[in-house]
Amino acid sequence: MLAIKNITKKFGEKVALNDLSFNIPAGSVFGLIGSNGSGKSTLLRIISGVYEADGGSVEIDGVSTFENPELKGQCFFISDFPYFYNNSTVANLATLYRELYPNWDEDKFQKLCCIFPIKITDRIINMSKGMQRQAALMLALSTRPKYLMLDEIFDGLDPVVRQLIKKLLVELVTEYNSTIIIASHNLRELEDVCDHIGLIHSGGIVLEKELDEAKLGIHRVQIVFDREVGEGTFSDLNVIKIQRQGKLLNMTIKGDAETVESTLRALNPIYMEMLPLTLEEVFISEMEVVGYDIDNIIK
Repeated sequence: MLAIKNITKKFGEKVALNDLSFNIPAGSVFGLIGSNGSGKSTLLRIISGVYEADGGSVEIDGVSTFENPELKGQCFFISDFPYFYNNSTVANLATLYRELYPNWDEDKFQKLCCIFPIKITDRIINMSKGMQRQAALMLALSTRPKYLMLDEIFDGLDPVVRQLIKKLLVELVTEYNSTIIIASHNLRELEDVCDHIGLIHSGGIVLEKELDEAKLGIHRVQIVFDREVGEGTFSDLNVIKIQRQGKLLNMTIKGDAETVESTLRALNPIYMEMLPLTLEEVFISEMEVVGYDIDNIIK
């Protein structure tokens, strides 16, 4: 298990992470989501040992990651802007990583060289953004990491390659019980591959749950009445948002599904339907609760 304990990180006067605490289960694919500037990338750098926290600690199976070469050999981090030296190629980096990473899997590397359309002797800095991410992922998967941290890994990739990467990530978890943490704004892609999510905002944790549980706690309802109803009609429910289109009400409600449905049906609507939420809708709903919504942004 990866335990994030009261992490605080500042850059000058700016507080990037503020007393952040939550756990990431072993063998999970964890989606790290949040508003712009919420601290996602900073947190990944602290988890991987690139940054030192100003307070708190990150522990993997009870051991701190910072300044721990042995534990870092079990981890791999791909940043949102992967850095490569001018002469770096997949081939010469593979030579280096064979020495640095104790779980280097040569068979996996050769297989990935056949799968990805990359010439391993070409300089990586001359490749496109998407190809650079593919090169970084080839090397990362070949190290057979116990913990893999990915920052905006789907950015710049075409749909076919995105599907390939999701398949390879699932295989990593299935075969080696690895833990993968993906920070991304592409919630549609995360929804396909993640089983847990963590939502951070302004350096703090807003939500940390299994993905299915997070969806079950918020409901989108379309409902029509044959009479005028005010918002006070729904005072017994935790209504996050109501949008009116004539007599049709689109409602976002937090709470137990059975309680929400029975309470609304007791109001005798002429039409009602509860609709499943996407991860994007869960994100928007939870962020509205903390005051981060379009109405506040454009004031």
